[in-house]
Amino acid sequence: MKLAPTLALAGAAAFALMGTAAVAQQAPKFEIDTSWPKPLPNNWIFGQIGGIFVDKDDNVWISQRPRTVNDRDKRAERGDKSICCYTAPSVVEFNQAGDVVKAWGGPKTAQGYDWPQNEHGMFIDYKGNVWLGGNGENDGMVVKFTNDGKFLMSIGDSAKQTNSLDQARVGRAADMVVDQATNELYVADGYFNHRVVVFDADTGAFKRTWGAYGKPPTDEKIAYDPKVLPQQFNNPVHGIRITADGQVVVSDRGNNRIQVFQKDGAFVREIPVLRDSTAPGVTGSTVFWPDKGQTYWFTSDDPNGQIHVIRRSDGELVGSFGRVGRGPGEFENLHNIAIDSKGNIYTAEVQGQRVQRFLYKGGLPAVGQ
Repeated sequence: MKLAPTLALAGAAAFALMGTAAVAQQAPKFEIDTSWPKPLPNNWIFGQIGGIFVDKDDNVWISQRPRTVNDRDKRAERGDKSICCYTAPSVVEFNQAGDVVKAWGGPKTAQGYDWPQNEHGMFIDYKGNVWLGGNGENDGMVVKFTNDGKFLMSIGDSAKQTNSLDQARVGRAADMVVDQATNELYVADGYFNHRVVVFDADTGAFKRTWGAYGKPPTDEKIAYDPKVLPQQFNNPVHGIRITADGQVVVSDRGNNRIQVFQKDGAFVREIPVLRDSTAPGVTGSTVFWPDKGQTYWFTSDDPNGQIHVIRRSDGELVGSFGRVGRGPGEFENLHNIAIDSKGNIYTAEVQGQRVQRFLYKGGLPAVGQ
């Protein structure tokens, strides 16, 4: 295993570990694992990476965009006398060793349903089902598959966009999560709509929807202003996850903030992040440290090419790592992140067209405790 030098979180030279006593203070550390993943089989090549998720078995899933693979990169596929390459399927599963263990799907495989024009976001639910969204111009669907790629259901379809009150479809949905306690699907909706929307995960029946601060959603166009926290979500409503204690965490990327709700949409709190950043987009997706209290949260910052660590108790940004670039441990259009049960972080890049793993090397509360 090849490891680059340890990345200590900038701005976090020392901070107390929450819930522990008499523990030496240290900065959390991560190392880029340059040996993960292994080279793709079958002379495959990725396009842009639209989604990433780690399932309950610590397998890493990505959704990539076959339509974004350029002609030069798929010379063999188009018939040239070239060794490489062929476009990989849209959905790919890696194990912890970095091997591809499953791959399926894509626009050429869809029969009887609409495949997203531009794959965006993914989630593996407690039953092992795979959910995909899309942010293409006419993408109005969230699509559900078995673990092996059998089509199960589509909420919405490919058609002209409507509005943030539509109960039958989504509007360029960015991300989703299924709540095991209620079997409900929560959607970060999205690049066209400005809301969270909830459906029954088996039937697709509409349940409820809300906008920023738990208000009814509107389609008001928001211009980013670092001095103003607007009363509605901006585009895109980019990420959504549910904490172990049942709070819904929404990444309002276009407003550089995270908002937290109860499952019924009641507003709990918000966490502004780098409001003075020169461009919105610093809260792309949010994941939780795997200790019992999920005491630290990580959020992805596209324009600055960083991952930020936020203390859950007070919303304080305690450190960051990464930079814009094309080398190992750097990011070109950092899009989404995921985390496994050991605290290792996985990153998906759009323009970088790759997935990377950062191994956790200490400095945060013990996982699982």
